[in-house]
Amino acid sequence: MNNEWITRVDPIEPAPGPLHGLTMALKDNIDLAGVPTTAGDPRTTEPAKDNAFVVEQLIAAGAVPLGKTNLDQYATGLVGTRSPYGACHSVFSPEHVSGGSSSGSAVAVATGQVDFALGTDTAGSGRVPGAFNRLVGIKPSRGLVSARGVVPACRSLDCVTVMARSVATARRVFDVMVAFDPDDAWSRRASSLPQRRPGRVAGSAAVIGVPDVGLGLDPEYEQTWQATLDEAHRLGEVVKVDVQPLLEAAELLYSGPWLAERWLAFGDKLDDSEAVDPTVRTIVRGGATLTAAAAFAGFDRLATLKRASEHLWTQLDALLLPVTPGHPTLAEVAADPIGVNSRLGRFTNMVNLLNLCAVAFPGPDRADGLPFGIQLLAPAGHDRSLIDLAGLWCGEDVPDTDILLAVAGAHLSGQPLNDQLVRRGARLAFTARTAASYRMYLVDGPRPGLTRTLSGVEGPGIEVEVWSVPAAELGEFAATIDPPLAIGPLELSDGQQVLGFLCTADAADPERDITASGGWRAYLAGN
Repeated sequence: MNNEWITRVDPIEPAPGPLHGLTMALKDNIDLAGVPTTAGDPRTTEPAKDNAFVVEQLIAAGAVPLGKTNLDQYATGLVGTRSPYGACHSVFSPEHVSGGSSSGSAVAVATGQVDFALGTDTAGSGRVPGAFNRLVGIKPSRGLVSARGVVPACRSLDCVTVMARSVATARRVFDVMVAFDPDDAWSRRASSLPQRRPGRVAGSAAVIGVPDVGLGLDPEYEQTWQATLDEAHRLGEVVKVDVQPLLEAAELLYSGPWLAERWLAFGDKLDDSEAVDPTVRTIVRGGATLTAAAAFAGFDRLATLKRASEHLWTQLDALLLPVTPGHPTLAEVAADPIGVNSRLGRFTNMVNLLNLCAVAFPGPDRADGLPFGIQLLAPAGHDRSLIDLAGLWCGEDVPDTDILLAVAGAHLSGQPLNDQLVRRGARLAFTARTAASYRMYLVDGPRPGLTRTLSGVEGPGIEVEVWSVPAAELGEFAATIDPPLAIGPLELSDGQQVLGFLCTADAADPERDITASGGWRAYLAGN
């Protein structure tokens, strides 16, 4: 029997929202209020006081948590066997590992117990178990999804990931997960990351890179990989590229600064207790003796490899790789726990180190029927482009292009008119502030209206939410806006241009200026 669950909870009443009624499982290094977050260490029994930031976002969007899932202890492993709660195996073979460290999350989704599950991906832990269980796994750009309320493994690299049985479901969850968190020092605004290059679109225009040399795959994988390369031409132009700098970067993850960062995160927990997995203890204790000189040598080597690989992203929309070189058995992992695990990260370890995003999804099955996972990689900020390409590969429809719209009043999340956005398929992209040159006025309704002034304004700008609205729905939505409000170009504090709610100058009554409140929610709270 698989050992995917650590804790189950009673379902809650789902909130209205884009994920209404979808069930989810949480890797047990992610906080769920009222439930201990063990990170695979049964000595931790104190319940979490609050939900992790990302969990709060998902519950507010209508998702229903069903419990916490098994993992490689302290998220250190790609095998799914390093847990005092028992090892997980692939749902397609009791002899083969499920992959880790998000092992239980993958099994819970693959067996249909939940619609989607959260994992974490520092070295590949949201992609390897997805590959071994025929799932889609989205590894976001670093910082795009808050990690506040997540037990750190390697804080500078940790990413919360989502696994689902389809690209469409994973995409819906991803769109909710992405939100700036000012209380997470590693959080990044979506608007601060580069978007898809002009002129590049998903589909026939895509340029897909593939390795120009053999990858040393297991025999069962080699034949399937060749079939994958043939299939890649469906997405567009396929070009061979040198991936050696990426593979060398992958080798750095468990040495130098990043092993020391794991020791910093949870080394104090790795005593000689029987509760501590001996392999995790052996690996991470090596970080205790690394010097600052060794750390800087690692940083320098990574910078060199990053520079050597930068040219790839001027040529490609995405790089295609297998997720792993093979699929080991439980017996093989038991015989060589460190060596087998290290090999599994050959094509995944470098993604966070090199500031890339990734989407893993099923490729052609092996000849024996076991799944074969493939992945697309691209620079940070190109997440949605990769999701589009993965959807096309899997034969799923790609949504129409969305348009970013900033809202400042009754269309904010939780406000009376927010449903006008949600029911049209709009998704919250990120929160932001306007440029400092905007003022907010009360207009008939009462409603807030924004007007830009030329001078004399100082401050942090007005709080807004930026929503991603399907282009086909924007016209109908705009028709619901009554004068003196209208939709027009609006500048955010970081210089990004989006559409937003503006009011005409004749409605900007100085006696009804509420700019000092900083935003509509703050104004309502004070009145």
